[in-house]
Amino acid sequence: MAIEGFHGGRKPVDVKISELTPTSRAVNVMAKVVSKSDTRSVASGRDGTSHAVCDALIGDETGCIYLTLWDDNIAKVNVGETIRVGNGYISLFKGSMRLNVGRYGTLEVLNEQLTSEVNTENNLSQKVYAQSRPQFRGRGGRDRRGGFRQRRY
Repeated sequence: MAIEGFHGGRKPVDVKISELTPTSRAVNVMAKVVSKSDTRSVASGRDGTSHAVCDALIGDETGCIYLTLWDDNIAKVNVGETIRVGNGYISLFKGSMRLNVGRYGTLEVLNEQLTSEVNTENNLSQKVYAQSRPQFRGRGGRDRRGGFRQRRY
């Protein structure tokens, strides 16, 4: 079973694609690249720099999911290759699950091939999940008694 929360000391676990959930963290996945979308350019929300992004459909005998590839990782994988995502995590993009490599993850192309056929009928990225809105962490202009503070300029 995929680890539901990554809290520093936990080690990544090997999982099959069908075991992934919207809260999966610290997972190792071995899969075959079924297809790859065209590369598009997006601006980073932090500093506005442009980054290349591409979605690759990857799968094993239990199912398939979209893997989001950024910048240098796009050229690493090609259709038909077997890859291993180490310490990956799941995020929701417009309500659908996406596997991500992340800052602390790894992506490698393996010499060995998957011997089983990829199950494209069970596409985990096609199911839409309800996303809760992120909570505002500030007090929202309210003072400790619940009233609004006077703004000082």
